[in-house]
Amino acid sequence: MKIVIAPDSFKESLTSLEVASAIETGFKKVFPHAQYIKVPMADGGEGTVRSLIDATQGNLISTAVIAPLGNTVSATWGLSGNKDTAFIEMAASSGLHLVPFEQRNPLKTTSFGTGQLIKAALECGIKKIILGIGGSATNDGGVGMLQALGGRFLDKDQREIQLGGESLQTLSKIDLTHLDPRLKEIEIQVACDVTNPLCGPNGASAIFGPQKGATAEMVQQLDHALHHFSTIVEQQYHLNIREQSGSGAAGGMGAGLLLLPNVRLQSGVEIIINAVNLIKQVENADLIITGEGRMDSQTAQGKTPAGVAKVAKYFNKPVIAIVGSLKEDYEVVYDIGIDAVFPILHQVENLDVTLKKGKENLISTAQNIARLCQLTVFKQ
Repeated sequence: MKIVIAPDSFKESLTSLEVASAIETGFKKVFPHAQYIKVPMADGGEGTVRSLIDATQGNLISTAVIAPLGNTVSATWGLSGNKDTAFIEMAASSGLHLVPFEQRNPLKTTSFGTGQLIKAALECGIKKIILGIGGSATNDGGVGMLQALGGRFLDKDQREIQLGGESLQTLSKIDLTHLDPRLKEIEIQVACDVTNPLCGPNGASAIFGPQKGATAEMVQQLDHALHHFSTIVEQQYHLNIREQSGSGAAGGMGAGLLLLPNVRLQSGVEIIINAVNLIKQVENADLIITGEGRMDSQTAQGKTPAGVAKVAKYFNKPVIAIVGSLKEDYEVVYDIGIDAVFPILHQVENLDVTLKKGKENLISTAQNIARLCQLTVFKQ
């Protein structure tokens, strides 16, 4: 029996490899002699760089950058084995995990550090960047990233606006003439895990702002700021970034990246699927297990479990998802090829305790699922 375990990370609790290993441990208690293939996955957020480094025999590099609140942190990124492609996660420099719970405020957070990582990659003479933009703490439309690369964003007095999403309301003029010229010589492939537009009820601020600390009032303020930013872009560059699919990803980072040359937004999970050769592993498997930290209706819109299920159903394989928790609208995942979903939480506890018990709860849930499979599907 061959079981392929291809989960995403459980954010702020376990990496995708740790999730896969915990599921394997639980299943082995029931099926000790099965063949287990662990394929750590990602969709543009945490784990993207690690997956791609493993796939290309690459290296991990550390660079000092400005974090979302303006402090300096050491962020890691990857360089492929042949040294022509850089792998960058926005989360490494501008991620939600870099901002303490009590300080999360997307009016103030900046994506400046992501631009610094792009600049560091350019220094290595690369030909291509794969940039994962999930897991951000920001809602600044990617303007901080553009500022780090030489872009200027000016108010009515021709002064540089402050960092953060709130300051976009004061934007009067954009000057991209001083962008790093090396950007014209490379391709940037953006691993984008959602299809949301920049503004409106399905936009960056309304959908993702609250998880970054935005109140209802902040959401309206941030949405207005991003709308204003997109209007200036349209006036100066005749480019509509507001409605493009994926422009609302990562607090509007998708939109900001569209101001750079040779940029292509693509499903993050598809990039990883190709890099880790998931199709080859799934083709002759008996069971596919995927998962993520929280499953909801957004999962069906291109996140890791949806991508894994799509591959599995091409070969008519059963798919089980093991997740940290469920939102009430999660049932749409049954329409995209996931056959059963199991949350791991056993009892209501505070968030810190829940995150620390992630591995323990995963092992227990995986064992129980394996026992169910033993009764209904597989015979030893």
